[in-house]
Amino acid sequence: MVISTWPHGIASNAKAWEVLTRGGRALDAVEQGTRVAEQDPDIHTVGCGSYPDRDGFITLDACMMDEKGNAGSVTFLQHIMHPVSVARLVMERTPHVMLSGEGALEFALANGFEKEDLHTEFSRKSWEVWKESGTILPEDYENHDTISMLAIDEKGDLSGACSTSGMAFKYHGRVGDSPIIGAGLYVDNEIGAAGGTGVGEVVMKTLGSFAIVEFMRHGLSPQEACEEAVNRALKKIPDARNQPIYFIALNKEGEYGAYGTDAKFKYALHTREQGNRLIQAAGAY
Repeated sequence: MVISTWPHGIASNAKAWEVLTRGGRALDAVEQGTRVAEQDPDIHTVGCGSYPDRDGFITLDACMMDEKGNAGSVTFLQHIMHPVSVARLVMERTPHVMLSGEGALEFALANGFEKEDLHTEFSRKSWEVWKESGTILPEDYENHDTISMLAIDEKGDLSGACSTSGMAFKYHGRVGDSPIIGAGLYVDNEIGAAGGTGVGEVVMKTLGSFAIVEFMRHGLSPQEACEEAVNRALKKIPDARNQPIYFIALNKEGEYGAYGTDAKFKYALHTREQGNRLIQAAGAY
C-alpha cells in the first residue's frame, strides 16, 4: 500500500507502486515516488519550479525514515533537484540525522549530486509579482502542498518520506515541519507511520506525526489518530483554524486514515485491490 498527500500524489504513488510490485523495500518506494514530485516543474510547492522565498531563492527541505527507525533530513538546501535522496544519504552515510544549508549542499555535491538552477519562468515571475505587490508577510496559506508519502511493502515493513519548498515567499532561512522527524513525518515499524502537510508552524508546535503514531500505539485507528491530532492542534493553537494542517496515516495492518482542519484536503491511495485513486478527506470545519 502507498498513501501520499494531494493530487500530485497520484503520479508519485504510481512510481512507488512499481518498486513495491517488484518486491522492493518501502524505503525505495517512497524515495522514488517523492522524486517524481520533486522533478515536476508544474508542482510549485516541491522541488524545481517552486515558489521562492522573499529574497528570490528556492530552498528545499526533506526527510526520510525507514523500518529500522533510521532517519535522515536536509533543510534549507539550494540548487539540488532531489533533496529526498540527499536526506537518504545523510541517513545512510553519516552519523547524523540532519544537515542544513551550505553543509547540506557540500555533502550533496560530494556524493555525486549536480548543482542546478531550480528556477523556472513561473517561479521567477511569481516572485517578481509578489515583490511588486509590496506584501510584507509570506503568501497566504493555500500553497503548502508538501508531498508526504508512506508505504508498506510485501514484508510488512513501513517507511516514509517528505519533501517541500515550504511556504511561498517565506523569510529567508525559514524551515518548516517537513524535515523535522516527529513533526512532518514519523515511522514506527511496530505500529504505523504518519505524515503531514499544511502550515508547518502548527505541525511543529504539536509534533503531529509523532502524536498520531502514539495515538495508534494506544489503540486508535489511523483515521481516529489523525482526527485526534488535528483536534489537539485546534485546541492548543489559538489561530490553528486559519492555518490549515492535514495528516495521512497508515498502520501495520494496512489500515489508513486522513484528516485536516478543513475539507480542502485530498490524498492519493494505491492498493492492490482498488488501484491508484484520489480520495477526499474529511475536515474539522
